[in-house]
Amino acid sequence: MKRIILACSAGMSTSLVVTKMEKEAAIRSLDYLIYAIPEQNLRDELQTYGNDIVVVLLGPQVRFKLVANKKLTDEYQIPIAVIDSVAYGTLNGAKVLDQALGLLH
Repeated sequence: MKRIILACSAGMSTSLVVTKMEKEAAIRSLDYLIYAIPEQNLRDELQTYGNDIVVVLLGPQVRFKLVANKKLTDEYQIPIAVIDSVAYGTLNGAKVLDQALGLLH
């Protein structure tokens, strides 16, 4: 199954966004495994599931780690971006999902 990963400082605050994204993906009949992890676990996640991960989104609170993590995701040719702060703050799962899907094209 194709995976969309949200990486944040602890993997917890982003869980609400994940829930909203999952609901939106279901409405659109999209089949993605969407989940949050602590940003420091991204390297291990890529090593384990690199072939299945289609996009990585960083929580706004770890935006300063984008450059370092881009080096990791580039090895797997996986796009990465920082989640739109407004969409994140308003728990707009549809907008965050759109952002993730937009990185695939």
